[in-house]
Amino acid sequence: MEKKPFEILNEGAAEDIILICDHASNYVPPEYKNLGLEPEQLNQHIGWDIGAADITCRISKTVNASAIICNTSRLVIDTNRSPDDQECIPKVSDNIIIPGNQNLKRSDYIARTTKYFWPYHNAISNVISNYTKRSKHLKSIPMIFSIHTFTPIILSQKKTKRPWHAGVLWNRDPRVSEPLIQLLKNHSDNLVIGDNEPYSGKEFYYSLDFHAGNVGLPHCAIEVRQDLVTKPGDTIYWADLISKLLQNILRTKQILELKYY
Repeated sequence: MEKKPFEILNEGAAEDIILICDHASNYVPPEYKNLGLEPEQLNQHIGWDIGAADITCRISKTVNASAIICNTSRLVIDTNRSPDDQECIPKVSDNIIIPGNQNLKRSDYIARTTKYFWPYHNAISNVISNYTKRSKHLKSIPMIFSIHTFTPIILSQKKTKRPWHAGVLWNRDPRVSEPLIQLLKNHSDNLVIGDNEPYSGKEFYYSLDFHAGNVGLPHCAIEVRQDLVTKPGDTIYWADLISKLLQNILRTKQILELKYY
């Protein structure tokens, strides 16, 4: 039985945070026959953000926040890229050729965006809309927070090592990113934190720009290094830390207002 393109966790939760996880799953619908890849290849980082779903689920429970997770591998379609971007369906990922993504027609792109991309993004829009309706009398808006993970080494860049324990990604709006970076850097575990590293939110930020930045909602994304989230205890550590810091930031209630940058 084929999975739904998305899953909503803790729908209608009380906290002023909505979590999104674009690369939560390595699931490839049966019709695509694993895109010509072996199962062990789909289990690698090219298929998903390892540990991101576990972190998202625990944060959702810990802070009582709604979460929307994508149930389709980014190799089928990357929901954090514009559907107009040809790279939203990658032909190669970290030097691995994706056979099922070669020589696609325009109709193939349209079919995947219709079946997987837009249902996920429409679910995010609906959760935000429902939050707004519930909170109208409080004149409150939500923070939108995105969870990702990244590889410690990237083969396509000559095995470049990445020293950051985590990175905070942001584009124009600094309301969440600035305090989050500072709180992480001040943490007693001496964390190495990237500011728009290992990726820049000014380039890879479609979901947050679309749902938050373009409509004035406070937002940012976090990337946690994957070798730090390989065990259940690891994901618990990061989820609990992120939960605590986001709640600290939320106490600054002035961030929960529409503001355009």
